[in-house]
Order: sequence, then structure tokens, then C-alpha cells
Amino acid sequence: MDTKRIYKFLSNIATHNNREWMQEHKAEYQYCKEEFEKGVAELIGKISEFDPEIAHLTPKDCIYRFNRDIRFSQDKSPYKRHFGAYICAHGKKSLRGGYYIHLQPGRSFVSIGCYWLPTNILTSCRNEIMGNIDEWLKAVNNGEFIHTFGYPGEGVFVDDGELSDKGFGHHLLKTAPRDFPKDYEYLDYLRMKDYAVWHRVEDSFFSKDNWMQEAIKIFKVGKPMMDFTNSVIDDYE
Repeated sequence: MDTKRIYKFLSNIATHNNREWMQEHKAEYQYCKEEFEKGVAELIGKISEFDPEIAHLTPKDCIYRFNRDIRFSQDKSPYKRHFGAYICAHGKKSLRGGYYIHLQPGRSFVSIGCYWLPTNILTSCRNEIMGNIDEWLKAVNNGEFIHTFGYPGEGVFVDDGELSDKGFGHHLLKTAPRDFPKDYEYLDYLRMKDYAVWHRVEDSFFSKDNWMQEAIKIFKVGKPMMDFTNSVIDDYE
């Protein structure tokens, strides 16, 4: 994966985010897109060695469109400023948790889990956590997980903005969710609106010969948490 060219292109599109510039540099975009697809294809193969559920996926199943949906956004720039791929057994539009890589100058990261679950599934996840708290704590309250991702709500994640070095949960409710006990010992896990974790990396991370092995180490730390929530989400998909 030619990350030098990819990051240069992404830096340029951040500065010249308009259709005229893109038309003039369409060949460069196509080259970078194909290079990213090669990296994702190889990563799928590596992940499938320990998670065979995703072995059937292709890069097109995982890579998001580069065009932005600007219908409800104040930012009308037509293109994203990053390349992202969500490697999920049920597809990138699934609610199910999966593996994610994000290449963006100064804001690259590796992530795993599920993002923005609907209320009914969140409620089921919360009930499952309360009913199996020992199993949940084993997955998320151990030294390796905390070192890699931290505690619930400690991280900061703002789209195309501030990003902390690590994080567990993009958003938390201010209080206990409805019909859940406010004095529950592990309330922070119930206040979470998503069960996703991330670990920020340097832009040079994806240029390393062993970047896939390093990404997989991060994925494996978060996988027990993802498997726990996926066991709930699978009842709805």
C-alpha cells in the first residue's frame, strides 16, 4: 500500500475539496483508491486467520464511498478527507461490530466494535451486561484493554476534529438510561450509546512492514468486547 501517495492525496483534497480539483486529479485518486483496496484485501486475509467469519469479504464490501453525504451537513465540501474501511461479516452497513482502519493526515486510527446502535438493541446490550457482568468485566476491565483503549467516556472523538490517543465509547448518556438503576456499580457501561473502541496511530503506522500485525494486536484486545455485543446484535439481524 503506497501510503506516501495516499497521505499526500488526502492532504491535497483537504485543501482543495471541490469537484474541479478532483476532476483534474482523478487519476491520482484512482491510484490511491486502488492502493488502499490492496491493503484492505491483505488485511481481510490476515484477520480471517483468527476470525473466519469475515473471510468471504472483498474490499468493496468494506470500503466507504469517498463522496460525502452533504444533505444534512453544514459542511458542503463534496469529498471526505480520509480513507476508511469497515471489515464486518455482515457488511459495512450492518449494525454488527467489526474492524475499522482510518487513514487521515494527523488523525489516523484503528478501531473495533459497533457504532450508534438503535435504542432497542442498546437496551438489550445493557441488560446482557448486567446479567453477565463478570464476563463483561473480563473483556473490558483488564490491564491490556485499559492500556489500549481506556475507560468508558474518557476519550474524545469529534468527526474531522479532536481525537484522543485512545477511547472506549464515542458518546455516553449524562445519567442512567431509562428503567435502569442509577446506583448500579458499573453504571458507566450502561450509559454508553455505542460499544466501539479506538486507538490512535501515527501516519507512519500504515507505512511499516508490520502494520497489519500491529493492527491485529489491537483488534484482538477488543475482540472479546465485540463478540459479547455481537451475540446480542445477532438476535436482531
